[in-house]
Amino acid sequence: MKKTKRTPAGEALTGLILDFFRLNSLIQTSGDRLVARLGLTSARWQILGAILAAERPQPVAWLARDLGANRQNVQRIINDLEREGLVTFETNPHHRRAQLVVLTEKGQRAFDEAMDLQAPWVNNLSDGLSVKDIATVDRVVKAMRARLQYQDEREAPA
Repeated sequence: MKKTKRTPAGEALTGLILDFFRLNSLIQTSGDRLVARLGLTSARWQILGAILAAERPQPVAWLARDLGANRQNVQRIINDLEREGLVTFETNPHHRRAQLVVLTEKGQRAFDEAMDLQAPWVNNLSDGLSVKDIATVDRVVKAMRARLQYQDEREAPA
């Protein structure tokens, strides 16, 4: 079997992907520390943000899709958030079993407090980085994500 060699771009992208893995781990750890005193984790904070970003209440499966996350993991975290009074469930008029997830006032306060902590953190992290460079990385990441999503859709069983 002939072994395919990486192109120069493939080699560079492999290094970038490995850096993304490391960066993701560092961001998760830093985020966990940042919001720990609020009783949140990075994952909980991210889900609260997804609930807020949705135009209207969504079922867990849709939130998971929007996050690019596993539905079961999102469901587990949302169940924890519900037990702590940060979210509640409402009846979904379009689907009996897929309840809608709604942020409570307590959940909104927790998210707002997390964002108050995030502003100085991200300002410090971005110090010395140019907006132009950040925009370039953003374009590359979005292009990679779009290609992977397209590839996943084409490979999904019919």
